[in-house]
Amino acid sequence: NALRVCTLAGISDVPVAAGCAAPLVRPLVTAPEIHGTTGLEGHAWEEPAARAVPDHAVDMIVDMVMASPGEITLVPIGPLTNIAVALRKEPRIAERVREVVMMGGSYTGGNVTAAAEFNVYVDPEAAAIVFGAPWPLTMIGLEVTRLAAAGETIFERIESLDSPVSRAVVGMLRFYQAQHLRETGVSDPPVHDPCAVACVARPELVPCREAYVEVELAGRLTTGMTVTDFRRRAGVPFDAKVGTGLHLDGFWDLFIDSLAPQAHRF
Repeated sequence: NALRVCTLAGISDVPVAAGCAAPLVRPLVTAPEIHGTTGLEGHAWEEPAARAVPDHAVDMIVDMVMASPGEITLVPIGPLTNIAVALRKEPRIAERVREVVMMGGSYTGGNVTAAAEFNVYVDPEAAAIVFGAPWPLTMIGLEVTRLAAAGETIFERIESLDSPVSRAVVGMLRFYQAQHLRETGVSDPPVHDPCAVACVARPELVPCREAYVEVELAGRLTTGMTVTDFRRRAGVPFDAKVGTGLHLDGFWDLFIDSLAPQAHRF
């Protein structure tokens, strides 16, 4: 899928590597009921113009971070398996990564269960490793991403761009909209992953608070919950920043500008 997106967007100089095929401990869980069996339903994709590099994604993470200390920001928008394995393979990346800004988690309730957000739920053991590492981490969870609901005005703005990229995005969003309506009863689908990217590109768009976050691994009903404590308590230092809001006008301007024909990167 990453290679197909690069082909559509005319991106040829970004290496793409395959990562871990399954979570650390648990069976793989996917969400075809939301994004289809391919994960990118709603557009007729061409075959990729390039191939994945032979390196494993874990090795690519380690090599790039170790070669460029303080320069790499990791922006995971799925389960955290690859990053957790990279940490286990080379713990020193924790002190060399500039920051981790992740889409995932929630402090008010989940979407795959009452307690857990999907990306953390799929591999909670990996999430626990990533949250426990000594690096700057920002959690952009459902409290932020649910604010980025794409209504008809947003669809119209994207459609007006009339480019190959914008047409593909509209197609995928329309498919997602129908699935989201059927699953949740809500017609305007939230665009989750771009919120994490926006936090990196324009930090002022995403207000954050410091917190202590721990991933629940053993709860009968709460496995994958990101237990978030905003209280200041002696002996319990904050270990993360947590997104608490989203400046919508600026977010949608950034999102739509990135789809314009003159844009070279998402």
